[in-house]
Amino acid sequence: MSLRLISTFSIPNKQGDGAMSSLLLCSKAGSSSPALSRAFSLSFSEQRKINKFAVSASNETKTVALTGVVFEPFEEVKSDAFVVPVSPLLSLARQRYADESEAAINEQINVEYNVSYVYHALFAYFDRDNIALKGLAKFFKESSEEEREHAEKFMKYQNIRGGRVKLHSIIEPPSEFDHAEKGDALYAMELALSLEKLTNEKLLSLHKVAEHNNDAQMTDFIESEFLTEQVEAIKKIAEYVTQLRRVGKGHGVWHFDQSLLHEGA
Repeated sequence: MSLRLISTFSIPNKQGDGAMSSLLLCSKAGSSSPALSRAFSLSFSEQRKINKFAVSASNETKTVALTGVVFEPFEEVKSDAFVVPVSPLLSLARQRYADESEAAINEQINVEYNVSYVYHALFAYFDRDNIALKGLAKFFKESSEEEREHAEKFMKYQNIRGGRVKLHSIIEPPSEFDHAEKGDALYAMELALSLEKLTNEKLLSLHKVAEHNNDAQMTDFIESEFLTEQVEAIKKIAEYVTQLRRVGKGHGVWHFDQSLLHEGA
């Protein structure tokens, strides 16, 4: 190892005995590695000659082990995982999106549309002139629109991840919702509660698919956009069921309907 002397100077000792101290600052020569860090080293030596205190200053290169991640982008992008497709039939944005996840999203779109269809049928039923429960009609119309918005949100997400939206068949809902024992209002609201719980189960199953495929972004999407809202909807409709059970099939249904009609007004 060779050292490079940069400069020298002398200063007297504090003892006043005429002795001098020398300060040396040296660097290691011949090292050009980028993985080396630079530091300064100081060395002192005593000299008995006046005005002969020597000082040397220089950069010293010292080997330091690299820690953390070394990012080499132009090498890493050569991996097959980052190759941009040239076929016009393939998504350019798709990354770490499993086929199972894509299929599960399409199934959830179908769930949301089916529930929306049932709620739309309930809206049409309560909006009839011989039923005339406008509050329930308003509630189910808004519920139908909300479920359709959920379906469209999943469709948009499918496109964001580079999947392909496939719309499945929708089951024809009934057109009559009268119930001899419960009455139409309670029967319809209990049906809505069951559908919301079923939708929640489907969302939880979808979440498991995302977890199984280690898709952190998809789990975050389901949690942040749907799960909290879903349990809140279940709680709200459960309260409506309880209230309708209390009022029975008589005049109380009309008062309940009026409360729905003016809710949020």
